[in-house]
Amino acid sequence: MIEIKNIKKGFGPKTVINDVSAVFRTGKCNLIIGTSGSGKTVMMKCLVGLFEPDSGEIIYDGQNFSEMNEERRKELRQNIGMLFQGSALFDSQTVEQNVMFPLDMFTKKTYPEKLRRVNEVLERVNLKDANKKYPAEISGGMKKRVGIARAIVLNPKYLFCDEPNSGLDPQTSLLIDKLIKEITEEYNITTVVNTHDMNSVMEIGDHIMYMYQGVKEWEGSNKEIIFSKNKLLNDFIFASEFLQDAKDMRMLEAKGKIDNNRNMDELLK
Repeated sequence: MIEIKNIKKGFGPKTVINDVSAVFRTGKCNLIIGTSGSGKTVMMKCLVGLFEPDSGEIIYDGQNFSEMNEERRKELRQNIGMLFQGSALFDSQTVEQNVMFPLDMFTKKTYPEKLRRVNEVLERVNLKDANKKYPAEISGGMKKRVGIARAIVLNPKYLFCDEPNSGLDPQTSLLIDKLIKEITEEYNITTVVNTHDMNSVMEIGDHIMYMYQGVKEWEGSNKEIIFSKNKLLNDFIFASEFLQDAKDMRMLEAKGKIDNNRNMDELLK
């Protein structure tokens, strides 16, 4: 579990995050959503220590990250996996070498031990025969899966995903969402996903925090978000007529006025 308390962050005179508190629970996909400039990326960078909050606390399973010295933070970071927006693979290294990189950096395992672990995670993300391929030889979806394999190779307790579906087609995005959710539940990881993809919100949003201009405007689950009365959130989610119609159908369904064959879940499949 990760808890944030009254986080504030600004750059010069501009306040980017203003007094935000939340709890990101273990074994759940915790989503931070919002438009560009809402503060969600800055929030994630604060969570992993790339930015220092101006005030407030970040607590990892009872350990106050905000008060740790650099040595203790380094120890904690070995329990953190990160999936970057552009995958951030090393172009000059094979898939196998990319995934092995954290093991080379943070462990003293022998090469056969490291290779065995690399093969385990590559098989887990359905890339069993991709070891010797280079990033230029694989698709965007495969690159994301390599990124996930690298992020989980050290058996992290915490997983951060920055726009995991950026640049992917809808079908591949669904596969990545499913994989993130499966891994989160299978390994009981605290997963935090930074996204504006509404498919991700509806598919894997166990807990959702909506940010607007640096403030937490709403939080709840993907089951609750459809019924939100928050105008800012609704304007963000239901920007298209299709989604607004889907919301109206879900509301009617909840009141028992239409049959289950026309529910929103079917529409969004």
